[in-house]
Formats: sequence, C-alpha cells, structure tokens
Amino acid sequence: GPATTRAKIVAVITMLARAVLLLALAATGALAYTPLRVVSLTRAAVGPATSRVATSSIEMMRHGLREARLGRPADQRKALLRALTTECIRHGAITTTLTKCKEVRKTVDHMVTLAKNGSLHARRQALGYVYDKQLVHALFEGAADRYAEREGGYTRITRGDFRRGDNTQMGTIELV
Repeated sequence: GPATTRAKIVAVITMLARAVLLLALAATGALAYTPLRVVSLTRAAVGPATSRVATSSIEMMRHGLREARLGRPADQRKALLRALTTECIRHGAITTTLTKCKEVRKTVDHMVTLAKNGSLHARRQALGYVYDKQLVHALFEGAADRYAEREGGYTRITRGDFRRGDNTQMGTIELV
C-alpha cells in the first residue's frame, strides 16, 4: 500500500543522507578509519553550529568469547578448573595444555589475590572454590608475605612441546 511505499522512500532518503554526511566528514578529514573501527575525531570541520568535540565508535562485539570452552559442558569445565587450580596451588606448578594453562591462570591469580586480602569473606570464597581446606589455610598464611610487593601476575606460563597423539601445544603454569 501507499503507507509501506512511503516508509520505504523515507528509509532510502535517510540512508542516503547518512552516506552523504559520512562522505562530507571524510572529505574534511573529520573521520579516521581503522580496520574495525570508525572514530569521529571532531565535528569542528563541519561548521560553527557543531563546534563541540564528539566521539563515537563502531566496534565488533565479542559474543561468547569470555572464556575457553575446553570442549566440555559447563559443570565439567568448572570442576576441571577447580581441580587444576587446587593442584597448581598444592604443587606450585602443573603441566597441561596451553589453553587450560591460560584459563587456570585467571583462577589461580584470583585465589592468591583473595589470600593477600586475608579477610574472613575472602577465606570463605577460597574455601568454596579450592577442594582442599588445609591448602587454603596454608595459602592464606604464606601469600601475604610472598606476594607483598607484587600487584598481580602471580603465575608464569611457559610453552612446552607438542603432545604425542593429538599434537596439542603443552604448557607449564607455575606460581612465581
């Protein structure tokens, strides 16, 4: 009908107006183009009515890339990370795949941060995550002295050889 035709015409005109504005801004040097981002540096080149500095950016979104899935369901992945964290704190270093090392680094560093805090709430949070109660008490006793000057980065990951069988990159994570 005429209403949908009118809406299509308005949409096309709006799209063309935006394209003309972008071309005008690009021609005056008010836009800087980078591979994944369009950043408006200033609007002063457009005219005196729009002399404010304005910034806007368009970036790609990271949907679902917060943590590695490790090829496991969520409950198995959580249990695996808890076990690896416990063993890394117990032995000081463990050898596993590089991807697991990178994931376990976050939790080990967090447990050391909780131990440096030393409060009752932090201790209970650590007890809820680490499997061994005596290990948590030992961590809380020694972490404040051991990592007093360090503001993070309590672990070191070193790359190892490739595993025989599936050729997966191995790594060692150790407490610094």
